[in-house]
Amino acid sequence: MKYRIGFTAEEPINTLVSNTSFTKPRSDMPVKSVVQVRFQRRDLVLSYYNDKFDLRCGDVVYVGGKMAGLRARVVDVTYNFKIKLSQYQKVVALVDTEVHGDFYLTFSHFLTLDKTALPREKVRAWYKAPDEEDEGYESGEGEEDDFLLDDLSEMDISKAATACGREYYIDGRVRYLSLDGSKGYAIVEGSENYEIEFIYKDGIISHLVCGCYCVGHCKHEYAAMLQLRAALDWIEENCAAEYERTGYLAVICKDDLFGFVLDAKETGKIIL
Repeated sequence: MKYRIGFTAEEPINTLVSNTSFTKPRSDMPVKSVVQVRFQRRDLVLSYYNDKFDLRCGDVVYVGGKMAGLRARVVDVTYNFKIKLSQYQKVVALVDTEVHGDFYLTFSHFLTLDKTALPREKVRAWYKAPDEEDEGYESGEGEEDDFLLDDLSEMDISKAATACGREYYIDGRVRYLSLDGSKGYAIVEGSENYEIEFIYKDGIISHLVCGCYCVGHCKHEYAAMLQLRAALDWIEENCAAEYERTGYLAVICKDDLFGFVLDAKETGKIIL
């Protein structure tokens, strides 16, 4: 189908360019190391102790200490070292950026109908640090506030939030959105990356909530609804039968997919 893209990070059987460098296979067991990681948004490189993962240059990680919650990329790994542990914070999480699957190019985003390609649990870590063990969540159920996705004028939201949400959508701030059966999830970039959850069934949106601190429906939710509507419209026109079979969709910003999956890769293949 036109504009269909598939790629894999696996080593191809035949390569156009030979590569004589040797890459040590990644181990499932932790390999102690001291790593330097770059916090791109801060333009800062710091050293951390690692005893939980087999880390390689290019890996995306989260760390403890003052930089907790900020995503970083490993730029150097040292295996021979002797350090004073009290002087080092640790790497606390390794982000899984391996992706395999078929994607459709839909303007500013890639779209997949493969449930295993971009699952919510994996992609969340691309944007949000893992929750602390003692971190809990609370939710409540207020009055029903259902509305039709095709008629967002029914959404109880201010005009200002509507205008901002439309701008967010146009600017591509809906970084990721998935719909698994009737359960929807999205990540929208604001002053931080906010998580949105909702139910979509028979054309109706319900139980729409956002992790921001706004009262009532917000611009992040509105942007996500516009993105969902655009994705479903595109699917209806191009691959409705496949979507009916899988019951799943996920869309991700083009820059993010390439940035997370391909930037650090030195081998593999892309099929266009």
